[in-house]
Amino acid sequence: MELRSIPIGFPEGSNIILGQSHFIKTVEDLYEIMVTSSPVVKFGIAFAEASGLCLVRHDGSDERLENVAVAIMKTVGAGHTFVIVMEEAFPISVLNAVKVCQEVCGIYCATANPVEVIVAESADGRGVLGVIDGYGPRGVEGAEETEKRKEFLRMIGHKR
Repeated sequence: MELRSIPIGFPEGSNIILGQSHFIKTVEDLYEIMVTSSPVVKFGIAFAEASGLCLVRHDGSDERLENVAVAIMKTVGAGHTFVIVMEEAFPISVLNAVKVCQEVCGIYCATANPVEVIVAESADGRGVLGVIDGYGPRGVEGAEETEKRKEFLRMIGHKR
């Protein structure tokens, strides 16, 4: 077995949700969640099958983001994984709905940060072990950073 760290790319200003799922209808159910849970307008979804034809299934409201999602799944290459790439929205707006989707087994990350996917590869295929999401801590929040955090949350409408 070989371990790999696979950096994945997505457009600056977009966010992704990377997770594990287990059934071919994942793409359709995640599409429905995205269009009914939030004012998300632009998104692409891709799901890598782990049996049968082993295709990357895809859907979305934006062809460019759908193509990005497909490219991510082809790069990761692990069966039963999915990615949602979104713009003009934050994952927090849809994350709970995605987590309770009956096919979703778990979420690896929901982020706008650079992501490296840690995979194990055997003769049969690849599996995701986890992710490296962004960077490690560089310090501890002080009074000025606390105020900036609070201002940001209010600016994006997540706090009053």
